[in-house]
Amino acid sequence: MTSAAPQSWNGNAPARPGFRHLYLIDAVTLFTLMAAITVVRFGVDWPTYPRSHYFIGFAVATVLHMTVYYFGGFYEYEQRLGHRPWLPRATLLTFMAVGVDATVTLLAGRYLMPRGNLVVLAVAASMLITFNRWAARRVRLRRFGQPRMLLVGTNDDIDSAKQHLGDNERDAVIAGSLTVGGDLSSSMCAEVDRVGATDLLLLSGQPLDTIYPEPLGELELRQVGVYRRVTAADTLLGLQRSRQIGGMPFVALREHALPQCRLRFKRLLDLAYLAGSAPIVVPLSAAVAAYVRARAGRGVLYRQERVGRGGVPFVLLKFRTMTRDAERNGPVLARVNDPRVIPGMRWLRRTRLDELPQLWNVLRGSMSIVGPRPERPQIVARLEREIPGYGRRHDVPPGITGLAQTQGHYQTDPGYKLGHDLQYVVNWSPVLDWEIMAKSLVVMARRNAR
Repeated sequence: MTSAAPQSWNGNAPARPGFRHLYLIDAVTLFTLMAAITVVRFGVDWPTYPRSHYFIGFAVATVLHMTVYYFGGFYEYEQRLGHRPWLPRATLLTFMAVGVDATVTLLAGRYLMPRGNLVVLAVAASMLITFNRWAARRVRLRRFGQPRMLLVGTNDDIDSAKQHLGDNERDAVIAGSLTVGGDLSSSMCAEVDRVGATDLLLLSGQPLDTIYPEPLGELELRQVGVYRRVTAADTLLGLQRSRQIGGMPFVALREHALPQCRLRFKRLLDLAYLAGSAPIVVPLSAAVAAYVRARAGRGVLYRQERVGRGGVPFVLLKFRTMTRDAERNGPVLARVNDPRVIPGMRWLRRTRLDELPQLWNVLRGSMSIVGPRPERPQIVARLEREIPGYGRRHDVPPGITGLAQTQGHYQTDPGYKLGHDLQYVVNWSPVLDWEIMAKSLVVMARRNAR
């Protein structure tokens, strides 16, 4: 494998996106496959129902499958080197989609297609969806050319990598190399520009603070793939999502932990939780508001600026439980037995019922039900200076409750809270949210002091 001449490259412009027509291609493939299976089984005279009935069912099933594929991450930008195998992912998502088809059939009392078609669809769709991705990868390779790799590491690691890549990675070329030493962080982007690299391989187990948060953020904006070779020490971390590049194990590094599709799925779940809990939450909020009005007087709601997703400020709502002049000398963190709390309001704070107005923040999209607790801008600015990586907790919307609130205590050190928050960010799943919400109810029932 030899280096090819650099392609035209503008260091200030993002790299060209990959093949993005898969939405339409997958939808047409699925609909056509459903019709073809029916023709093979029954010929041109389909039983029981008119043909329009079948076509409507195929269309609904196609939408359901595409929804599962989308939230399963099948349409996120895929880094070009060492992609994960598609067939296992396609099979898992397709069988999930077929399960959704069957569930909709039971709930609606209307078959989307003949029942026997579902088994054939699960197998055939898995293979065809996988084929679409293989074909898209070939088209992308032909359209944009081979990936151009910049190798970063010691001289010995670079020489070894060149040999492995030359033997095993024929769909990519080595554009250049950069030897570790000096101000590596600032030299990476310059070298990427100089050689026109589309992917950067970290070979020598460099500390992650040499790449995060910068220049990883800048490289991600340009859609330059960044990979770190898995060393023996890295295996102690229990890495599960590695990929093979030139016969060597790597992990793909991303500035943001959650892809857009999962954030949208999380938002969809929040709206579903709000709709399901409204018959209980609305009367409860009205009752608490009346109590606060009776105990604290006018000004039932307390508004405070907090930092939300992406570091964007928003106005957080709470029921007012402190005196009006509680922060006359500036922001002060609450503490146990805080004298600023209005008599008769402490139980609201212990049971977290003063947080109920934040469900309005959730409805508006500035918060989530579960996530890292939002902090005030002044506190965030200080903690970002003191704690490396603190800003990554803003990858997801802040929450009414979170892992740090159920696992730690109100007075837990911010550095330890950050560990809980980042564990939540990188491991998010609906099941984890359910677990945190259940533990939060236990905390409320125990009326833990804060």
